[in-house]
Amino acid sequence: AVMPHLMHQHKSITTLQGEDIVFLATDINLPGAVDWVMMQSCFGFHFMLVLEKQEKYDGHQQFFAIVQLIGTRKQAENFAYRLELNGHRRRLTWEATPRSIHEGIATAIMNSDCLVFDTSIAQLFAENGNLGINVTISMC
Repeated sequence: AVMPHLMHQHKSITTLQGEDIVFLATDINLPGAVDWVMMQSCFGFHFMLVLEKQEKYDGHQQFFAIVQLIGTRKQAENFAYRLELNGHRRRLTWEATPRSIHEGIATAIMNSDCLVFDTSIAQLFAENGNLGINVTISMC
């Protein structure tokens, strides 16, 4: 029921095929709280990739990147995901089990149980205000 809703209500969401893709977040320097969402389709499942920028105290901004499976928590446990930022002689990697879409991501973000980085780190990896995140999904 989730996929038809997403495709119908959120037509602007891009879906990329394959277990290894690049999630390109554009204009990451936009002020305030912003989020970027895209879908990744592999292993017969759909995964939702989310990058959220939140304004913390004193205008300090943080980015949170996470992957959730359009499926149950039990199904999600069969997968692992890796998020990777690559820059000049630099690499930042996060690996974890995807959340189920039914759990949502608010708690994970609140507990920083995801890839977390601030604006200065984002600048190390961004090009012209755009940030490419390599996303790899694998089966456990």
